[in-house]
Amino acid sequence: MKKIELLAPAGDLEKLKIAVLYGADAVYLGGTSFSLRAKAKNFDTQQMGEGIEFAHSHGAKVYVTCNIFAHNEDFEHMADYFRELRELGADALLIADPGVFALARKTVPDMDLHISTQANNTNYHTALFWKELGAKRIVMARELSLVEIKDISRNIPEDMEIEAFVHGAMCISYSGRCLLSNYLSGRDANKGACSHPCRWEYYVTEKTRPNEYMPIVEEQRGTYIFNSKDLCMIDHIPELVDAGIMSLKIEGRIKTAFYVGTVVKAYREAIDDYLTSPELYNSKKEKGYYIQEAAKASYRGFTTGFYYGKPGKNEQIYTTSSYIRTYDFIGMVKEYDPETGYALIEQRNKFVKGDEVEFMLQDGNTFKQTIEEILTLEGESVSEAPHPQQLLKIRTDQPVKPFDMMRKEDVR
Repeated sequence: MKKIELLAPAGDLEKLKIAVLYGADAVYLGGTSFSLRAKAKNFDTQQMGEGIEFAHSHGAKVYVTCNIFAHNEDFEHMADYFRELRELGADALLIADPGVFALARKTVPDMDLHISTQANNTNYHTALFWKELGAKRIVMARELSLVEIKDISRNIPEDMEIEAFVHGAMCISYSGRCLLSNYLSGRDANKGACSHPCRWEYYVTEKTRPNEYMPIVEEQRGTYIFNSKDLCMIDHIPELVDAGIMSLKIEGRIKTAFYVGTVVKAYREAIDDYLTSPELYNSKKEKGYYIQEAAKASYRGFTTGFYYGKPGKNEQIYTTSSYIRTYDFIGMVKEYDPETGYALIEQRNKFVKGDEVEFMLQDGNTFKQTIEEILTLEGESVSEAPHPQQLLKIRTDQPVKPFDMMRKEDVR
């Protein structure tokens, strides 16, 4: 069996570290240019170098997204950018545009090149085309079934890798090639500036009555007609592996650090359990364990997307564009003193004395405890932590480490 890679999003340096520490084998990220997530903080040269060094020191790889559909002016500094990424030690470039691919092959011929899902990779002929040009890996279009992916796997060389999304937001447009954003808001989805109009609420207007808005109703369920549930394949690891997918990719470069840590932790455990013992994996799956862990990060309801056939009406959300949130991210461990048992916590959401909280640890374990005391840096005892990113001290029932996270069940 080929090694199964867990590939996680890294929207900034903190999220990169979280992804790696919580179990990702590789991360994908964008620089300040040529990436399809302009709203993510992304990485400047210094941050890129620090992130790559951190990942490599923990045995993880870094793939840099350069997957825009380029215009002429985009090529002006692109070759220099590729050379810089090579010098920084990036492990691969993620590309969609044939012109960008050709320039990368010429400029950095020793770097691995991966073909982005944006290139609409839906058949093995396309995969063979890119393989002949020198591609190492091909990322499947989200619109493929497991049967189709397995057929692709059987018809490509063994040394060509298949990557596919297994978790996160779905796009209403084919493989993310959306024109709605450009048309409605002037923001180009294929240049990294998507305004996500698929999540908007829509009404119909009649030409002679421009100020009269009539709702679009589908069986009385609402008007969010483009709004898809989120992909979740954590209960289908064996089927993904059997289809020939070796890199399981999590979507979410503009999601929170808590989302990254929670989802990576859940998939890391599921993959490791399956590779250790399929019986162990199946027993925990049947109890709903894995999906419950993944659901501790906010989500829009879960779907298996196109993996088992074309999505039907139940894969859409017609009444709201809001997330489901069962747990709140309330703090990040910054330091821990083993002599006193106190942890320095950076507050992320309000918590109060007496709250039962759960610590999510990088080794995959968790523990619950009640907050008995909250101290300021000056040693003053306070009853609550209401201020964003306030530094506070609490005693923990077990040892913790920097980047361990505190979460609290949302009972609203």
